Amino acid sequence: MIVDAHHHLWDPTARTYPWLAGDALAPIRRPYTLDDLRVAAGDRIGATVLIQTVSSVAETEEFLATARASGGLVAGVVGWLDLTGPDVNGEIDRLRPGPLVGVRHQVEDEPDPDWLLRDDVTRGLTALGARGLAYDILVRAPQRPAALAAARRLDGVRFVVDHAGKPAIAAGEWEPWASWITAMARCEAVVCKLSGLITEAAWDDWDAARIRPYADHVLSAFGADRVLFGSDWPVCELAGRYADVLALIDELLAGCTATERAGVLGRTARRVYALS
Repeated sequence: MIVDAHHHLWDPTARTYPWLAGDALAPIRRPYTLDDLRVAAGDRIGATVLIQTVSSVAETEEFLATARASGGLVAGVVGWLDLTGPDVNGEIDRLRPGPLVGVRHQVEDEPDPDWLLRDDVTRGLTALGARGLAYDILVRAPQRPAALAAARRLDGVRFVVDHAGKPAIAAGEWEPWASWITAMARCEAVVCKLSGLITEAAWDDWDAARIRPYADHVLSAFGADRVLFGSDWPVCELAGRYADVLALIDELLAGCTATERAGVLGRTARRVYALS
């Protein structure tokens, strides 16, 4: 059974999601529930990791309640908490039994490209590492250098690169993304998600052949035992259905051994996020 290590839930009728603004995202500006996930994922998904969408402890608490009520489908939550807060240790300890398995912040939206290197952020990341929680890195090109510097500096933190660092596939970006992936892979505590790539490609004109070079580079740099599959549902619906993402990962992993496939499709996620 597959572990989907990256998906979301949201409800625009109950909360504001600034990143969902604009006409381009109108097709997914509606509530997505746990029941919707069950239908979309089908019977191949054995467990999931639910990922934060806004900078809100209230959302994290709601997601933890969702995980507890999911009957084991949502095996862990990567939530949000204020890494710069004065009681970051207490907040981690309060939320961790939830089951909180990691923390994420939308660094790609920070005006300071070096946000990850701030002293107060470093203190929060260190607290995460000390408690065995992962930190999901959500960056684009401007924030990648700081992410690499943080990974080199904080080797006691398990860093998870979301969406392979968001290469601009539609624009044909290769460098400097490819060299950055290689450098990140040299940091032993870093792993990388094969997720979100169809929405980095042209939404209405993508195929496995165009995405394969990026996936192959990630697999070559990190090795299958440090790569995780994530659907990025329902964001993926901008470019394809959940079933399309599953078909894509099957095609991208067609040349891998059974052991390598097992790593990408579940074993790595269970290890990195310490899923039960």
